[in-house]
Amino acid sequence: MIARVRAGEAEAYAELVRAFTGLALRAAVALGAGADAEDVVQQAFFKAYCSLGRFRDGSAFKPWLLSIVANETRNTVRSAVRQRSLVGREAALAEAEPLIPESADPAVAALRDERRTALLAALDRLSEEHRLVVTYRYLLEMDETETAEALGWPRPGSTRASARR
Repeated sequence: MIARVRAGEAEAYAELVRAFTGLALRAAVALGAGADAEDVVQQAFFKAYCSLGRFRDGSAFKPWLLSIVANETRNTVRSAVRQRSLVGREAALAEAEPLIPESADPAVAALRDERRTALLAALDRLSEEHRLVVTYRYLLEMDETETAEALGWPRPGSTRASARR
């Protein structure tokens, strides 16, 4: 797919955008972009497109894109006049997810909301590096290799990774 984009096939990049927008949006929200999540994702896709010349052949697109999303989120949060509150982040996360179907059990929905609030509060207490790891690995369900690649770390099991332990 990347080769098609590099060859100038606009529809190929549109396919990538369609395939990864939801994931990128969830990542931006989970990493603190709040109401700016859509802007962050749009900027990340623009930067990814402009940087395709530096994308390594054979690498996975998802971790590479999510590292750009994380950087854009970090830049957006840093440049914000005020820090977003937990309530604002929770509201943005709720908007990024589908609404609870009316047929859902209210007790289950309340428990889910309570867990989401507790999760966001716990994420807020983590360092930025740990927040990225938890978000990529568990919230976005990336495997260890994808997580390491998105963070710019050596792949698990590589000589450099073993030397770090």
